[in-house]
Amino acid sequence: MKKLLGLVLLSLVVTSPITLADSSFVVVFPQTNHQTTAEKIFFLGTAPANGQVLFNGKPVTRSKAGHFAPSFPLQVGDNLFTVRHQNRELQIKVTRLTTQPQLPQGLAFAKDSLTPVADIARLPGELICFSAIAPPNASVSVTLANQTVVLAPQPIKAQLPNNLAALTGKNQPANQSIAGRYEGCTVAQQLDYPISSRTTVDGNNNISGAVIPDSGKNIDLGTPEFRLTMNGQTVTQSGTGKIQILSPSQLPVVEITADSGVARTGPSTDYSRLTPLPKGTRSNVTAKEGEWLRLDYGAWINSKETQVLPGASSPHTIMRSVGYRKLSSATEVVFPLEVPVPVSVKQGDRTFTLTLYNTTAQTDIVRTDDSPLISRLDWQQVAPGQVQYTFNLKNSQQWGYKLRYEGTSLVLTLRHPPALREKTRKPLSGIKILLDPGHGGKESGASGPTGYLEKDVNLVVSKLLRDELVKLGATVVLTREDDRDVSLVERQQIISKEEPAIALSIHYNSLPDNGDAEKTKGFGTFWYNTQSHSLALFLHNYIVKNLKKPSYGVFWNNLALTRPTAAPAVLLELGFMSNPDEFEQVVNPQEQKKMAKALANGIVEWFKSR
Repeated sequence: MKKLLGLVLLSLVVTSPITLADSSFVVVFPQTNHQTTAEKIFFLGTAPANGQVLFNGKPVTRSKAGHFAPSFPLQVGDNLFTVRHQNRELQIKVTRLTTQPQLPQGLAFAKDSLTPVADIARLPGELICFSAIAPPNASVSVTLANQTVVLAPQPIKAQLPNNLAALTGKNQPANQSIAGRYEGCTVAQQLDYPISSRTTVDGNNNISGAVIPDSGKNIDLGTPEFRLTMNGQTVTQSGTGKIQILSPSQLPVVEITADSGVARTGPSTDYSRLTPLPKGTRSNVTAKEGEWLRLDYGAWINSKETQVLPGASSPHTIMRSVGYRKLSSATEVVFPLEVPVPVSVKQGDRTFTLTLYNTTAQTDIVRTDDSPLISRLDWQQVAPGQVQYTFNLKNSQQWGYKLRYEGTSLVLTLRHPPALREKTRKPLSGIKILLDPGHGGKESGASGPTGYLEKDVNLVVSKLLRDELVKLGATVVLTREDDRDVSLVERQQIISKEEPAIALSIHYNSLPDNGDAEKTKGFGTFWYNTQSHSLALFLHNYIVKNLKKPSYGVFWNNLALTRPTAAPAVLLELGFMSNPDEFEQVVNPQEQKKMAKALANGIVEWFKSR
């Protein structure tokens, strides 16, 4: 089985390899009784180089050392494989699960197909939508608050693969949704309760001019009742989510309690991340879905990262002066506010743009002394309640930033470029570099065909790279120096505390179930913040050229060790544990030393180019 830890690309999670008494014949992946939704599966293992390895009676290709990684198609249900080497044999069962809901037999709704699943709350005038899966050619409706909403049968549409499909180059729509899906919507103001004309709600949820209720309290509409009629027979089933209409004049106010609140584009972890919200940020809640809250500027956040402020008024502020603090290695910009409000950041090639929501500018004076970083500050009221401050920068490379609230003042810290010492035989003198050996402890990461674990080779190469960087004058910090557990949050905190010039997370790669392990190899680089792109691209091209490594690609990827903003942070996948031929280089001590030396030289060249 594989899992994406946020820190890594896909990695095989190894339990006990399937093996016989002779440990030189081993199948590391998949374990028997493995379950997957993939249309095919690759097997990873090794056997003595003499003789053939047969899968269901057919020989497979192996590396010179005897490693193998063939792929086979899977039928829905159980798939049995016999793996044989000479007189030794393994039996492995892989079960392919369907991703399509199963149509019910007879007069019934498909199991767990009624939505909304969780309790929801919406503003007056917003759509409330329902869906169900039922036999084709049926009549489906929902009753809610004395109103009946007809659910219409939907045409078959393409289904998108998940984000991981981009890693195998197979990210085109493939499967079709099944017939039998019914959907329908209504709006809150059409339901049966008193209404009046009043306009409220700011930010991205404007309903200017809408007819909305103004009872001063929330309205509970109860649980929807689904009705299915076919061939003269009818069944009903209650939904699992209750529905509430929020009073625009009494919207709850929440405060972010996490150090860095995770804002998203929708109400689950499947949705994309937005700029994290600093601790202390306040916002109205304009919708709820299960444990998720929609904040007044449009982002969603898990309620566990917030606390309700009873009786608090709607958090809006004016913005007047902007202040500067000159530090030895950074410039701090202070935005005095009446209340902490949501913010977002956008980095460009020579710009850093900060947007404040629920904010109205009364700015007439901005002090702009000469700065080693900033050439000019521009501001604009881009929309009601939305002010944008754009820092025009002197250089294209940005070296990291932090956002925090001090009381009600927002403090933006922009780091200055590191000071490189010229004309020295140690070109990295004065430069601090953080290395993160991926995984460790219980998190083993990927496995090679022999069962050799990624966590171990990550640490070996990280230490070799540290030694090379120290020779060049750098100060090097490792997130771990032995085989122990270090959480993703701890690794991020170390970067934030140490404030290195750059941070590199060192990994080796593997593939999803449906990847082609025999053919997929090469060096891969991952970045997230704009300030990290140059480093990722430069190191990638440098290693591919100087070590003549195949290029797996450069990816923008939302990983825990690419997200830190305090420094340019890049995650490197140095090669594929799952490729039989490349694995032989992965475990070769001389190749490990070559990789470490090339990375160190590439880092030197990148700093020179900056």
